[in-house]
Amino acid sequence: MSAADNTQRGGILVAVVAGQPTAVLEQAARLADDLDVALVCANVDPNRYLVSSYVDGTVVALPYDPDLPEVEDERFDPDLEAHVRAVLEPIGVRYSLEQLAGDPSWALARLAEEVDARYIVVGTREAGIRGSIREFFNGSIAVHLAHRQHRPVIVVPLAPVAGEGQLPWEEPPV
Repeated sequence: MSAADNTQRGGILVAVVAGQPTAVLEQAARLADDLDVALVCANVDPNRYLVSSYVDGTVVALPYDPDLPEVEDERFDPDLEAHVRAVLEPIGVRYSLEQLAGDPSWALARLAEEVDARYIVVGTREAGIRGSIREFFNGSIAVHLAHRQHRPVIVVPLAPVAGEGQLPWEEPPV
């Protein structure tokens, strides 16, 4: 389905990533079901930048790395699509898939505008040193979204730390 499809208008936009815990998708689906609106599942390839997008949902992107193939139509990852289908079909919520390219917060904000999304749902960053390094260089997608567009951003916690526990990126208490 393309971003121009009227069944997506006014729905919930959720960012989906390969290997992401199902909690993000399940919470977004619950919200879409409660509001009786469609769910738009968007995956963003941050290693490519958007060249053009078409009304039919086709996205043409170029790689940042010059050693990668030149122009490629972005296609939704079949394994991720199968995972989304397995999670959402038992819930019975209407959904569509969108493949995007470029900066994740910018791409999600642009799609949210195109489909007039009510909410944008994202997960917290992955725990551990790799997630901390990625967030240090790229920043938090949720924070970027919260400051760069007008829709509410719902952040689903993926690895909450209980009580006074130390967050993975914090310095140990002295």
